[in-house]
Amino acid sequence: MHATDGGGKSVTEGVDPGNFREALSRFPSGVTLVTTRDPSGRPHGYTASAFASVSAAPPLVLTCLDVGARCHDVFAATERFGIAILRPDHWDLARRFASKIEDKFDDTFVADPFGIFRVPDALAYLACETYQRLPAGDHTILIGRVVAAEVADGDPAVFFGRNLRHLREQVADA
Repeated sequence: MHATDGGGKSVTEGVDPGNFREALSRFPSGVTLVTTRDPSGRPHGYTASAFASVSAAPPLVLTCLDVGARCHDVFAATERFGIAILRPDHWDLARRFASKIEDKFDDTFVADPFGIFRVPDALAYLACETYQRLPAGDHTILIGRVVAAEVADGDPAVFFGRNLRHLREQVADA
């Protein structure tokens, strides 16, 4: 079935998966590293650009995880996790945690007060208690209640068009 937009351009109902991914790549987002540990204490983590604030009272954030990810079952059961907002110099780290390799952690990680391994020089870090999990298509939305937050100065890693980008200048004050 076809429809037209206001300008007469044809719009197809139903979306080609490649076009959908390409359209979403046009939305710039920050890059985060989400980490937790399993019951035996082994660390697990993934790179996420799907991250957002949900609520200020209580302080809630969300991240989304592919149900096919190796670490999905660990995050589906965890009671605590951490979210590090990455800097541009963390690009190699972001790639490593987006990969399928088994051992993603190295000796640069440190434990937060809850025992979750984190990037020590992240732009910001949020320690979270699991608040809610919601199935959403081929992903799980993981909502966390922020129990501790740390911030540092610097620029964020920005993902746009499937590449890391740097912020060049501030156009206007928010």
